[in-house]
Amino acid sequence: MRSKNFQDKKPLLYLVATPIGNLEDFSPRALKTLLEVDLIACEDTRVTGRLLSFFQIKKPLYSLREHNEVQASEYVIEKMKEGTKVAYVSDAGYPGISDPGQLLVEHALKNDINVSVIPGANALLTALVASGLDSSKFYFHGFLSAKESERINELKDLSKRKETIIFYEAPHRIEKTLGDLMSIFGNRSICIARELTKLHEEYIRDTLENVLELDMSTIKGEIVLVIEGNRNETPINIDDTELIKMVNCLERNGVSTKDAIKRVSENTSIPKNYIYKIYHMN
Repeated sequence: MRSKNFQDKKPLLYLVATPIGNLEDFSPRALKTLLEVDLIACEDTRVTGRLLSFFQIKKPLYSLREHNEVQASEYVIEKMKEGTKVAYVSDAGYPGISDPGQLLVEHALKNDINVSVIPGANALLTALVASGLDSSKFYFHGFLSAKESERINELKDLSKRKETIIFYEAPHRIEKTLGDLMSIFGNRSICIARELTKLHEEYIRDTLENVLELDMSTIKGEIVLVIEGNRNETPINIDDTELIKMVNCLERNGVSTKDAIKRVSENTSIPKNYIYKIYHMN
């Protein structure tokens, strides 16, 4: 189906990207769109309320968040069918990218409502282009699972990808995630980007091994991890020192020595007995 958003005589849902930190990144077109609509659906009415207040915009707000996205999307679609002009915003960045919005888009398209995006700031692209890593091909994964077993399986699959890989992460999980990355990916280059566009914006560009030596309490705020893809054209060849570091890294994250050795063996295809031997000789 072909849609000409500004020529078709159909309802048009606007998805408006909001600033990820610096409010000066909000475009004149985004502000104009919010001024012209009748209703603003949003992830969090408090967050959006503060944003609108800063720009002296007064509009009715309707909560459409992760936990009510199905019902709220249906409500928004019905309002649009009645002629209400609607824009949707998430708390920061693009709706639908690790934020609610995807279901709303699906509902709109199924109901013959066109969708248009007002572009703006985006954390993953901001981090990628400043990381110093290959930006010609990349894979965005978003947040890893909070469950350890699921997270480990995700990382095992991702470890084979040759593209630069991008994650979002929270401060309270950063040490655990970096440890898992080191044990599964090996010692790759990484860029930790945090508090992007804000006063305390920081980029940490180094290897996984070196960033694990940092004081993790200093890595705060909104975090993006940009990691080098798999550059191995041949089977992994890891020296004994690296194997021991991988075991130690898992141990620091609460994994028993036995399980750490088993996991490193699974991730490297190096026999458990050999890893056990060199570990206890160290």
